[in-house]
Amino acid sequence: MTDTAVSEPVAGDALGADAEQRYAVELRGVHKRFGHHEVLRGVDLAVRPGEVTVILGPSGSGKSTLLRTINHLEQVDAGTVRVGGELIGYRRKGDRLHELPEREILRQRSRIGFVFQNFNLFPHLTVLENVALAPTSAQRRSRAAVRTEARALLARVGLADKADQYPRRLSGGQQQRVAIARALALRPSVVLFDEPTSALDPELVGEVLDVIRGLARDGATLVVVTHEVGFAREVADTVVLLDQGRIVEQGPPGRVFDDPRHERTKAFLAHVL
Repeated sequence: MTDTAVSEPVAGDALGADAEQRYAVELRGVHKRFGHHEVLRGVDLAVRPGEVTVILGPSGSGKSTLLRTINHLEQVDAGTVRVGGELIGYRRKGDRLHELPEREILRQRSRIGFVFQNFNLFPHLTVLENVALAPTSAQRRSRAAVRTEARALLARVGLADKADQYPRRLSGGQQQRVAIARALALRPSVVLFDEPTSALDPELVGEVLDVIRGLARDGATLVVVTHEVGFAREVADTVVLLDQGRIVEQGPPGRVFDDPRHERTKAFLAHVL
């Protein structure tokens, strides 16, 4: 891995110097560019422990890229990302940040749950093996204990009877619920959801959203990129609208949906509501 240096915002800007003590997830001044296209343009975002943050926005606004910077699936070009106060993907050397070795990035990533749009289950492994793989391989936990916990997680998402099935035998909604159980098996401090229902047939969306609702009721820290506006209104503590790589509005769902302050928010909501 290359030792790429990026710039870091100065202490005391945007979200405050003691943010790492108060936030489960903190992004400060995050920029990301693909070639000449700047996808993220100085994003500041803070998520408190136990809160649900829902990120909305039009296609191409940078939502998925923003989510992927949180666990360093995408490197930032400037700014910082912290999870639980720990700088993600980089180490500080003087006044510069240099990318961590791959093994350290994998260690950090193993404590951040990620649920992908297209499930990303291993087809050659059973449901139980899919859920148990990362805790045993990345976290070096006892195989027997992990398998017991994996069965409990499958029961939690309503799939106790599918433990020995292979993913191809499951519906899309069931596969996504397995993916959620797999993310929870890491005992993460935060779970990231990237459009978790967009690949599902409409009749299967509800079963996945019900699982996420249950996590929210249990006090999990969640960051959810979605187009499900009704879900955002019901479950979110904070709604964020991203447009052209910038956060143009954020606040409680009642305020954002019923009294938006930015013209771009009004136009977006007029299109999706």
